[in-house]
Amino acid sequence: MDPSKKYFQPSSSFFLVILLSFFNLQGLNLLSLATRSPVVKGNDTDRRALLQFKAKITGDQLNIMESWNSSIHYCQWIGVTCGRKHRRVTKLKLRILKLSGSLSPYIGNLSFLRELDLVGNSFYNQIPQEIGGLRRLEALDLTNNSVSGEIPSNLSACSKLIFVYMSGNQLTGEIPSVLGLLSNLKELGFSRNSLKGNIPSSLGNLSSLEELRLSENALSGIIPEALGQLRNLSLFTVFGNAISGIVPVAMFNLSNIRAFDIGVNKIQGTLHSDLEINMPHVEFFSVVDNQIYGQIPISVSNATNLNVLQFNGNRFNGNVPSLEKLDKLFNLELGENHLGQGREGDLNFLCTLVNNTKLEYLAIGKNKFGGEFPKCISNFSSNLRGLGMGGNNIWGRIPDSIGNFINLEVLSISVNQLSGPIPFNIGRLQKLKEFSALNNSLSGTIPHSIGNLIELTELDLSFNNLQGSIPSGLVNCKNLILMDLSHNNLSGPIPSEILGLSSLSIVLSLSSNSLTGELAVEVEKLKNLGILDVSHNRLSGLLPKNLGSCVSLGKLFLEGNLFEGPIPSSLSSLRGLEALDLSDNNLSGGIPEFLVRFGVLKYLNLSFNNFEGVIPSEAVFKNTSAIFVEGNNKLCGGIPELHLSRCNSKASSKTSIKLKITIIVVISGVTLVFSILLIIWFRKKKEQKPTTTHVENSLLQLSYQSILRAADGFSPQNLVGLGSFGSVYK
Repeated sequence: MDPSKKYFQPSSSFFLVILLSFFNLQGLNLLSLATRSPVVKGNDTDRRALLQFKAKITGDQLNIMESWNSSIHYCQWIGVTCGRKHRRVTKLKLRILKLSGSLSPYIGNLSFLRELDLVGNSFYNQIPQEIGGLRRLEALDLTNNSVSGEIPSNLSACSKLIFVYMSGNQLTGEIPSVLGLLSNLKELGFSRNSLKGNIPSSLGNLSSLEELRLSENALSGIIPEALGQLRNLSLFTVFGNAISGIVPVAMFNLSNIRAFDIGVNKIQGTLHSDLEINMPHVEFFSVVDNQIYGQIPISVSNATNLNVLQFNGNRFNGNVPSLEKLDKLFNLELGENHLGQGREGDLNFLCTLVNNTKLEYLAIGKNKFGGEFPKCISNFSSNLRGLGMGGNNIWGRIPDSIGNFINLEVLSISVNQLSGPIPFNIGRLQKLKEFSALNNSLSGTIPHSIGNLIELTELDLSFNNLQGSIPSGLVNCKNLILMDLSHNNLSGPIPSEILGLSSLSIVLSLSSNSLTGELAVEVEKLKNLGILDVSHNRLSGLLPKNLGSCVSLGKLFLEGNLFEGPIPSSLSSLRGLEALDLSDNNLSGGIPEFLVRFGVLKYLNLSFNNFEGVIPSEAVFKNTSAIFVEGNNKLCGGIPELHLSRCNSKASSKTSIKLKITIIVVISGVTLVFSILLIIWFRKKKEQKPTTTHVENSLLQLSYQSILRAADGFSPQNLVGLGSFGSVYK
């Protein structure tokens, strides 16, 4: 019996013990009989091994290990299944239970274990070598953990192994060649690890092997010829390695194969149109992103069960064969090759798919397909969700019937030679998320119906000959993250509604048109936008202060317009700017100091404006390959490599102002100090009490003889006058 179908079934004595305990019948012989033997038979080795396994668990968010205790038999522990006969552990299944820890080597003592399933946890460290002692092991699944180290080579001793899965871990080293001894093996999976080395040719001995999953590792070497012997193989994937060489022809004749994926490797070689591919049951066939030459074999059309066919990213050339028989095809990818010859008839193979009602994705971009846009494409199923035809030489008009693809989500027709208008019926594609038609010769106006595309996230119509105004109905596309209408002949003002699309986060590019008017204040709503480009238009007026609200901007291109006035100080909030181009405008004033503080600014173009004053010498301004200021005759200073004139007192207004302020402050300070000292002196002088005057002091020092001589002996000739107190002489 399959071990997965063995469940715990309690013995009759167990039920009897429960029953008698409930009624408290302690004297009955049946109770004593039941209590003389264990509740359930088992082996203490298994119990101890399980407890050792539990001891290595370091994380148990769901408290799974709480049930692993002595209150119940280990066969009743969560995740444990025992055999009915010997009551030995046959299955340990702890799938997706948020457990973490290392794997205990004592797991090797569970000698009756047939299935070990620890999928989707966080077990780490190496796989213990003791696991090779589990001789009865049939299924080992450690998928999606964090197990590291090498694959134990003694796993080959587990000769009954049927399923081995270790995908989604951190395994290193090589795949042991001795695994080729596991003759019962049906499924082997080591995907999403870091394994290196060659695929062992010994795996070709696994005659029962049905699935071999080795994708997303670092395997190299070639695909062994011996793998062509695996007649029971139904799934083979080595996607995402570094495998080279050629694909053994025998691999194309594995008649039971359902999924064949050798994509994203370095496989070479040439396929011929007459190569026999005998895979009648294949549903998934991919050779994507290799270096395979030649033509797509005609015999691929015999694989009538194909759902997915991927030849993209190689070097195939020539014509694509008829795919009429592939009526179950869901996904066809032929892009990035050299298919077609650039002429009419290259796309005839598309008309062989018109009866396919299941086709949802068709990608033929980046080839050499020529000819007119095929009208038969209008007969494709309305189930089509993705159509990629960009990067070819397709000409003609976009058919009006494009509006029939009401489930279309992606339409890419860029880099062709398409002409004429964008069909008004485009507005019927209300599930469309991406519409790219850049680099064609489309003309006419942008249809107003495009505003019906409410699911649209990316719109790129750049490098065409579109005319007229930007339809304000685009405001209904509230999921837009990218809009590029640059390099057309659009005119009129930028609708304020467009600048108010707050969903825009990647690019808004309207450059190289003939747009006029001012940049509306609604630009402040573009708070999440990374790149804003309205360069090379005829926009005028002042730069709006609200532009400073676009705090996520990394690149701002406003060059080639008629903007005037100073750079707003509000732009100081754009600290994430890497590129700023304001050249070829009529801007004036000084260069703001805050530009020096933009630490990630790598490109600054201020040339051909009317800026004046001193140019800084720090940050971006000291890198001659990053700063451009020519055509501003009133600028001075900066690093010598800019070859600007030296700043003088007249030219350097900032320096002059600073100097004047300094002089005024100094004079005011000196005046203030002098005034204070003067006031203090006067106060002290006032407080002093006067005694004798200077004249009195002088008179007290005169003798009678000196007075007699001075008055010439009191001669009448020196008499000035007579008074009541005596005579006065000179």
